[in-house]
Amino acid sequence: IVVVAALLVLIVADRTVIPGNDRVRTFLTDRPDEAIERTQSHQTTLPSSGVRTSREGVPPRLGAMAIRVVVAEDNYLVREGVVRLLNSQPEVEVVGVYEDYDTLLAGVDAERPDVVITDIRMPPTGTDEGVRAATVIRELHPAMGVVVLSQYVEPGYALALLECGADRRAYLLKERVGDVDVLLRAIEAVADGGSVIDPRVVEALVSARLRNHSPLDFLTPRESEVLAEMALGRNNAGIAAALGLSERAVEKHINSLFSKLGVSEDVDVHRRVKAVLLALSEQS
Repeated sequence: IVVVAALLVLIVADRTVIPGNDRVRTFLTDRPDEAIERTQSHQTTLPSSGVRTSREGVPPRLGAMAIRVVVAEDNYLVREGVVRLLNSQPEVEVVGVYEDYDTLLAGVDAERPDVVITDIRMPPTGTDEGVRAATVIRELHPAMGVVVLSQYVEPGYALALLECGADRRAYLLKERVGDVDVLLRAIEAVADGGSVIDPRVVEALVSARLRNHSPLDFLTPRESEVLAEMALGRNNAGIAAALGLSERAVEKHINSLFSKLGVSEDVDVHRRVKAVLLALSEQS
């Protein structure tokens, strides 16, 4: 019920820019007639207050056909709400709807959409399928945009999504999809090669960098689980069995967390020891 209500209520945000990336689009909310625009700034502006955004005054995509979109979401109410919202917009054509990771990737190969809209957590594991799908799509279909929808203000997820590049990627909280203008702008941004990051997630990222924080703050929930299993002394096969993952997936998570913890250059056994020691020191 809360999620459905979120589809009907506008949640607003102010101008937010990610430093060092001039392709990131921002929500401009000083006046109701202002729209999302591409920023050339390398400064970081935190949100303060917000009002309704609008697409008025933004030039249309010249000579462009409808953007072909597929939607992946395991929750029926959210899925139907997003699809109906998009079907009411002439700028977008929904060409596929899926409920899990495997059918999404199969549908992407079959339909070759311009943009994929995906939940961050879906079957089979209900953890980070949306981010993993974005990684696969980056490798197989680099010109395809991905909009990840999440109910979590989790910097680790956003960092994982942008790890291989911010272009053609968007990370929005599900509460935003109640405003079709915001969702459409995210779709158009990634279709044109840009990026959109939810202002609340940017605020969390900036806050984490400003305070005295641990590198563990930037691990995704799945990476934290893998590190916890490493602390128990399990090898990759044991971690895979404990978490219901393939050994290849475990290797990817371990390499990612090694990179975030700054131990990528050491010998494997030393990396594991250092990572575990860091985790244990944070707990003490």
